[in-house]
Amino acid sequence: MKYRVTEASIGDQEKRYVNDALDNSEVSSMGSYVRDFESHYADHCGVKHALATSNGTTALHLALIALGISPGDEVIVPDLTFVATANAVVYCGATPVFVDVDPDYWAMDPEQVNKKITSKTKAIIAVHLYGHPANVQELRSICTLNNLYLIEDAAEAHGAFCLDERVGSLGDINCFSFYGNKILTTGEGGMVTTNSDDLAYLVKQYRDQGTHQDRRYWHPVIGYNYRMTNLSAAVGLAQLERIDEIVEKKEVILQKYKKYLVKAPLKFQVSQPWAKPVNWLTSVVLTSSAPISASRLMVLLSEMEIETRPFFIPMHELPPYLSKESFPVAEELSKNGINLPSAISLKDSDIKYICDATLSILNQ
Repeated sequence: MKYRVTEASIGDQEKRYVNDALDNSEVSSMGSYVRDFESHYADHCGVKHALATSNGTTALHLALIALGISPGDEVIVPDLTFVATANAVVYCGATPVFVDVDPDYWAMDPEQVNKKITSKTKAIIAVHLYGHPANVQELRSICTLNNLYLIEDAAEAHGAFCLDERVGSLGDINCFSFYGNKILTTGEGGMVTTNSDDLAYLVKQYRDQGTHQDRRYWHPVIGYNYRMTNLSAAVGLAQLERIDEIVEKKEVILQKYKKYLVKAPLKFQVSQPWAKPVNWLTSVVLTSSAPISASRLMVLLSEMEIETRPFFIPMHELPPYLSKESFPVAEELSKNGINLPSAISLKDSDIKYICDATLSILNQ
C-alpha cells in the first residue's frame, strides 16, 4: 500500500543509540538507556516516577495490580477503546464496566460514568481516544467524591494536555504504549507514570518477577517479567528527544486534511476548550449524508493504494464482553469512523491525493 495509515519515524539518533547499546553489550533490561529513558520520560510528564514496561498492556496490568484491583472489584472503562484496556481489568480477576463516550471528543462521558458507580467500583480508566484527552477534571472530581482511583490510558496521546497539565500526570497512576504505530515508539514497549512512591515501588516489584528491591533473588510476591529491553529504550530515548517535532508535524497533517475535506460529508473529532489534543491518527466519521458506508469507502480507497483502518469495535460487541446493553454513541462512531493515513512522512501532495480520492468517492 503506497499511502499507509502510520509508520514509525526512525532517524539517525535512534540508530546511534541502538548501536551504542549493542557496542556496550547492553541488550537486556539491565542498561543505561532504560534508566535514562525512564528519567527523561518522568521529566517530560512532570511526575516523580516513570517505569518502562514491555508494552502498553503490561503497563495497564501493573497499574491495576499496584492499586490492588482484585476479584469482586469493578473498573469503569469506555465502551469505545482498544481491547487491552478491558482485558487488563480481567487479568486481575475484576470486572470491566462499560460506559458510552462523548459524541464530540469521543472519550468517556462523565455523566455516564456517574450512572455506573456501585459499591464494587474501585477505579476509572480514562482513555484519551485517538489523541484527545478525556475530561480528566470532571473524572477526578467523580473519583474524589466516590473514593475511586483514576488511571490514565494515554497510549494514543503522547504530548497532549488537559488545561496546563500534560497527560501522564493526571491520574493516580498512568499508562502509555510505545507500539510501532504510536506517536512515540520503541517497537514494542510501555510506561507507567505516577507521583506515588508506594505505587512506583509496587509497579517495579511486580514488573521484575516480584523481586524485593533490597535483597537479590528474594521474591516475596508472584510477579511478572514485564521489563523493557535496553535496545527498545535506546529507540525510545531518541524518539522522546523528537517528540515536539513529531507532534507538530502530526498537527500540520490534521489541519491539511481539515482544509481539503471541508466539503466532505464527514466530521472530525472536536477539540474541547480544556484540552490540547494530539493527532495520533487522523480520524473522521461519515455523516448521515454520506452516500456509502465507511466499510465501502475503505475498500474503494484501498483500490487507490490508500490504506485506512476502521474505528475500534465497541467492547460490548466483542465475544468476551458481549452484552445487549446499548451504547449508541460508541456504536455510531465505530460503524462510521475510519482512520486515514497519518505518517509524518506524508507530503502535502500525498494528503491532497488522499483527500481528492476521498471526495471523488463521497461526492459521486
